[in-house]
Amino acid sequence: MNWWQAFILGIVQGLTEFLPVSSSGHLMIFKEVVGASGEGFLDFTVTVHLATVLATIVVFWSVIWQLLKGFFQFRYNDETDYICKILVSLIPVALVGFLLKDQVDALFSGSLRQVAVGLCITAALLWVSDSAGKRFKVPVAKDQRNGISYWQAFIVGLAQAFAVIPGVSRSGSTIATGLITGVKRSAMAQFSFLMVLIPIIGEQSLDLLKVAVGSEPSGGGVGTVALLIGFVSAFLSGLFACKVMIAIVKKAKLLWFALYCLVVAALIFILA
Repeated sequence: MNWWQAFILGIVQGLTEFLPVSSSGHLMIFKEVVGASGEGFLDFTVTVHLATVLATIVVFWSVIWQLLKGFFQFRYNDETDYICKILVSLIPVALVGFLLKDQVDALFSGSLRQVAVGLCITAALLWVSDSAGKRFKVPVAKDQRNGISYWQAFIVGLAQAFAVIPGVSRSGSTIATGLITGVKRSAMAQFSFLMVLIPIIGEQSLDLLKVAVGSEPSGGGVGTVALLIGFVSAFLSGLFACKVMIAIVKKAKLLWFALYCLVVAALIFILA
């Protein structure tokens, strides 16, 4: 992988990690578009994912700091309640990670048509949350402290676990599911972005540890310069996309992203 391929793929990762269009699917698509080698691509994806995690931490730093301060007061306050609900949301994806890791890894060696199917699923979820979801009055949960209840957090966590499929957007599926279950837009955007920090940091740390101890080879096809360029481009584009997506979830229609996913899926079915 050369520097300009890393630059483009970094921008793709940064933008699509937060927009509801599937970052994993788009990385697989653009890897083919720019002709990047598959050698060392896992190491590259680890690097750019860490970059978008850092972008999330920067954008939500004040919120994260307040949550940590409140949590370490060791009493059940709003901050403890919020963190506990994030932990509940992580149960499904943790089970998938521990029990089905090999099967999940195999999904990323599939064809682009598999990504197209995932994009169609993402489009359906976004459409339901933006259109059909408005027609039903979802009762407010009794424990909806901080704008989300424990059962809503768990259902959103199920959506995140389902989003391990390439083409199924993590942010799109979690935000859509939250809106469908009655979580307000203003609360759902923040919860969706914060709930992903722990599993991504954990997964990427394990991958880096495996490379460091030599149980998995480091990517010989990706040089240090390419990794650095990919990291910076993913971080900067991620900062932009994260702020934009927060505004979009609060006000704009997600239907436009559903249409985008359908168009991309159609092009894959036609051209791939």
